Amino acid sequence: MPKSVQTGSTEPFFRSVSILVLSGLFLAGAFAALPLSGAAAQQTEEEAGADAPLAAETEAAAVTLDAITVTPNRTATQEREVGAAVTVITGEELEEQQIRIVSDVLRQVPGVAVNRTGGVGDLTQVRIRGAEGNQTMVLIDGIKVNDPASGSEFNFANLLAQDIARIEVLRGPQSALYGSDAIGGVVNIITRRGDGPPSVTGSVEGGSFGTFRGHASASVSDDKFDLLASAVGLSTSGISSADEANGNTEADAYKNGTGLLKFGLRPTEDIDLAFVGRYTKFTNEGDDFFGGVGPVDGFSASRGEQIFGRAQGTIRLWDDRWENIVGVTHTDQKSDYLANKTVTSTYEGEVNKVDYQSNLYLKQDSVPATHTLTVLAEHQRESVTVDSVWSNLDRSISSTGLVGQYQLGLFNNLFVTAAIRHDANELFEDTNTYRATAAYTIDRTATKLRASYGTGVKNPTVFELYGFTQTYQGNPDLKPEQAEGWDVGVDQALWGDRVVFDATYFDLKIKDLITGAGQTSVNLPGKSRINGVELGVAVSPLENLFVRGSYTYTDGKDATGAELIRRPPHLASLDINYVFLDGRANANLAIVYNGAQKDWVFDAVFNRSVVSLDAYTLVNLAGSFDINDNAEIFARIDNLFDAQYQEVYGYGTPGRAAYAGLRLTF
Repeated sequence: MPKSVQTGSTEPFFRSVSILVLSGLFLAGAFAALPLSGAAAQQTEEEAGADAPLAAETEAAAVTLDAITVTPNRTATQEREVGAAVTVITGEELEEQQIRIVSDVLRQVPGVAVNRTGGVGDLTQVRIRGAEGNQTMVLIDGIKVNDPASGSEFNFANLLAQDIARIEVLRGPQSALYGSDAIGGVVNIITRRGDGPPSVTGSVEGGSFGTFRGHASASVSDDKFDLLASAVGLSTSGISSADEANGNTEADAYKNGTGLLKFGLRPTEDIDLAFVGRYTKFTNEGDDFFGGVGPVDGFSASRGEQIFGRAQGTIRLWDDRWENIVGVTHTDQKSDYLANKTVTSTYEGEVNKVDYQSNLYLKQDSVPATHTLTVLAEHQRESVTVDSVWSNLDRSISSTGLVGQYQLGLFNNLFVTAAIRHDANELFEDTNTYRATAAYTIDRTATKLRASYGTGVKNPTVFELYGFTQTYQGNPDLKPEQAEGWDVGVDQALWGDRVVFDATYFDLKIKDLITGAGQTSVNLPGKSRINGVELGVAVSPLENLFVRGSYTYTDGKDATGAELIRRPPHLASLDINYVFLDGRANANLAIVYNGAQKDWVFDAVFNRSVVSLDAYTLVNLAGSFDINDNAEIFARIDNLFDAQYQEVYGYGTPGRAAYAGLRLTF
């Protein structure tokens, strides 16, 4: 139940850190009594992204189970040791398909549904395993970017695919490791670091809908530091957000400028310092929405800024057996909403966070075993400010989370993890969440069996609790949403690792789901239940040919038994990449299938009813050619067969579009 609001303080965090440090020392002393030897130093999150085998390499040997992942355990872990369901997308795959908006590649991930209300720059939601969009946690370079002023949801509309090293999508409830907002799973985006001698890369491209994109980056590193600076700009005249098929002809333009700066310093072999800063500024024209009519041409617009930053220090002790990480994070997301060029409302969400993580790596030789002990303490304060012609809101919420996790590896075949998290929130009763995973590998048959179980929590948003508009009043008596989920799966390599097949069955239950009711929000009685099957395959039949496919079946019902909206029961994708002319040319074919799905339609007084949206298939082609060592030309066609479809009722989508560009590297 809600508690009275108290003044935020960092004292609980620092007290928790002290307890965890002492606990870590005690555990280290206890394990010192065992016959242990020094474990190999674990890779940092970005090193894992840079050094892991690339799943998109065109060599057959790249289709293996030995890639490094970070998200499942918050430490660098070989994929064969991971018991949770995780998908890794590399920067090379993004370039092969010429992905420019991150959400476009997420359509190919098992268990992930993407919905966009119109063209590029319009509201884009990502749902994992049927959970809501604000039940998906999004990280960029270790920074949680869910916006507290937007229902604790991250709008993928403004996330350009810029200098990305890898994307990891972790599915299933992950609150035991990541706290609130991780009921469906976690999307973790890791950008590349400066690497090697000084280099500069620039590219330009243009095409349909008056679209222009420019990108430039500079990179350098040595054994003491690394630096990456980059900027990307995207401008498009766009399409009508309200579907042209309904008589809406006015195009809605979009502009985005994003800068990224990453700097790493290694003053000694045992100390790493890192800083990352990201800034985005955008403007987006939109359309109006009326009950009984739906979206229509209008003069609405929005503009905004996003500031994401993190400073982190890492100290490794005891021959790299003990890793200590301290970080400070700041995010600030501000959006202005305009009508006829006049600002009608401003929403701003700000989060300040400090965290400490301790990883103790131990290896036992007498009985082949590895032990990883992780403790984490984090304290954050999120603030929401709303200033509009009909309401004002200025509220803050503080919370402290404590995590303990133990990873055990036996005989290099059995890998088990267990984690527990305690969250203290100044508004609600303290909550505990749990997570356990297991993976067992059979080397003789190249088989991995895996299973995971986890619980999740999603706290009510500040706006749901206290916000108000002309037609909405917050409900301070809301309870947090709660979930539990499990999955079982198998990963199987065949044909000398040229084929890797994976299959997963999952089951997710969510109770106390928050939904709109009249002019407020309420917790729904009963449980929503989502279950289904995720299938994936990666094949490299030839040295220069790589094929990847996925299929997901989802059966999602709310507590009344009604099908959940915007969760298509059937999703599928196919990606084929071919390298030829001695590696100078690349051709890519990507196919995405989105099955029929339900959505809401609203009458004149905003009572809603359910409508069905038709299935659709998108076919995209991309190709590139290296003119020489410094120059590359590239081109692509999106929606090759000009499919006409809607992802959200009443909103349009782009038809066939063609783009071409040039990239120079020095």
